[in-house]
Amino acid sequence: MVGREGLALELKNEDLDSCFEKLTVFGGLENGVRGGMITEWQDIPMELLLRIASLVDDRTVIAAAGVCSGWRDAICWGLTQLSLSWCQKNMNNLVLSLAPKFTKLQTLILRQDKPQLQDNAVESIANYCHDLHDLELSKSFKLTDCSLFALANGCPNLVKLNISGCSAFSDTALAYLAGFCRKLKYLNLCGCVKAASDKALKAISYNCCQLQSINLGWCENVGDAGVMSLAYGCPNLRALDLCGCVLITDDSVIALANNCLRIRSLGLYYCKNITDRAMYSLAHSRVKNKHEVWESMKCRYEEEGLMSLNISQCTALTPPAVQAVCDSFPELHTCPGRHSLIISGCLSLTSVHCACAVQAHRTVNAFPYPGI
Repeated sequence: MVGREGLALELKNEDLDSCFEKLTVFGGLENGVRGGMITEWQDIPMELLLRIASLVDDRTVIAAAGVCSGWRDAICWGLTQLSLSWCQKNMNNLVLSLAPKFTKLQTLILRQDKPQLQDNAVESIANYCHDLHDLELSKSFKLTDCSLFALANGCPNLVKLNISGCSAFSDTALAYLAGFCRKLKYLNLCGCVKAASDKALKAISYNCCQLQSINLGWCENVGDAGVMSLAYGCPNLRALDLCGCVLITDDSVIALANNCLRIRSLGLYYCKNITDRAMYSLAHSRVKNKHEVWESMKCRYEEEGLMSLNISQCTALTPPAVQAVCDSFPELHTCPGRHSLIISGCLSLTSVHCACAVQAHRTVNAFPYPGI
């Protein structure tokens, strides 16, 4: 999206003239300019035009690009971020029309409530938008492997890619993409059941060593081999969501604990094969690596360790093991309003408490009658 959503103005085409009137100096006009003041829309300097474009919504920016050739050229050359998620109909045709013009795009959001995009639109993006860093194609159910092949060849600078819900992609196409888009740091594959396999994850771990975040939620074909390859090949991982990956075992968590020392968020929801062994490996990794973290002079943020852990429905876990993890990572909270250790569905873990919850309990006991 152009600018911040909080600054977006709901302008329509007819509003352009009313806005311009506020900039116009009336009387004695010569060539549209009097005393250096703007009196015609086409006279607005490029810098001011781009500033205005940063304050309005993307629908208005597209309309503005059609006012005149000067505006079109300025916006097409200066626009780097665009969201078409507001387009409920004909998004595919709109992308086909805009991609050849907006060649400087770095961020493109094409989130859909109903699938509209087809392969020819993604191919057009790949043909013209070679500087693209951030692309969202979530819920694009109509896309096939052709789209991933096109992105691999046309957008090698991708850093962030969201293809969650794109259930038609295969692991062959995803592995091919990883071989070309080696700068990927953020990858959302949630619900990509066919694409997210151990084969694809091995290709990602081999080619995308800068990867920091990957969502593999409900990718039921992901197993230990794939997760362990990520742990060994992507040591900078900070966030990994494995919710619903029912095949993984303790071996995956142990590999992550030993190799991904910067991991901050780990989702293990409904991973019923996870046992205490995995929890103790996380706790022990914190103790084992504490000296190394201090020696490497990491900032405080990176010294805090695991900050979010979801073990809901992991019914094989026991309180001592989970408490050990909670004690090892101070940023894991069970107290109200700060739930970052999520244990819903695990009735046996209700006794697990974070340090601040224990402190609050002690305070209450120390002052049982606050009115006295």
